[in-house]
Amino acid sequence: MTNPIARIVVVGATSAIAQHTLRAWLAGRDASAHLIGRSESRLASVEADLRVRFPGSTFSHEAVDLIDVEAIERVADHETANGDPDIVLIAHGSLTSQTDSQKNLRAASEQLIATGVSPALWLEAFADRMTTGTLAVIGSVAGDRGRRSNYLYGAGKGLIERVTQGLQNRFEGTDLHVVLIKPGPTRTPMTEHLAVAGARLADVHLVAEGIAHAVTRNKRVAYVPRRWGVIMAVVRSIPAPVFNRLDL
Repeated sequence: MTNPIARIVVVGATSAIAQHTLRAWLAGRDASAHLIGRSESRLASVEADLRVRFPGSTFSHEAVDLIDVEAIERVADHETANGDPDIVLIAHGSLTSQTDSQKNLRAASEQLIATGVSPALWLEAFADRMTTGTLAVIGSVAGDRGRRSNYLYGAGKGLIERVTQGLQNRFEGTDLHVVLIKPGPTRTPMTEHLAVAGARLADVHLVAEGIAHAVTRNKRVAYVPRRWGVIMAVVRSIPAPVFNRLDL
């Protein structure tokens, strides 16, 4: 039996995975949720949808620049001023074309900052202010090994993994739990171009349910769907001379 969730903070709340994960948490239980993201209009739309779906819960939202250090510190201060949230989920990132990023350093910089640096800073901000609860972040299987098709995106997700590992080491034995979620390719608006190209993508509802389950049970690392844990163990084990000849 898990403890009831009373208060949730979601950074990157307009992402499809974050929205479906919230729905999974709120099914059958009431809670309060504060939604943080870049777009005021999109946040307002997400909040309105949640209010209809879950009338027993309370919602609020806040649009901020997710890469602004002062904004990150201000939000973290405010959200912990009257006690720690039960769950903080950091769910934002950016999947852009590897080819475009290779040719355009500004695009590469934006990719690395949005996908790696910004989530890492949000992790640090809440970790410095919380003593209880669960701090969860969405990484990716792409962070397990650099591949020619998405190594800049993977580098950002790999950064998140290293920061998460450090935080887990730092808070071992305390009441603050740190969870790293590694989804495989999932069908969302961000990956629609992959679906069009014929990629096999997991259903976002099933991925969200897996994330909700892992976070409420304080899993240290969770591959979602679970088969990706086996797949990536094989990928990591391939010797570099062989791996570098593969088109992955």
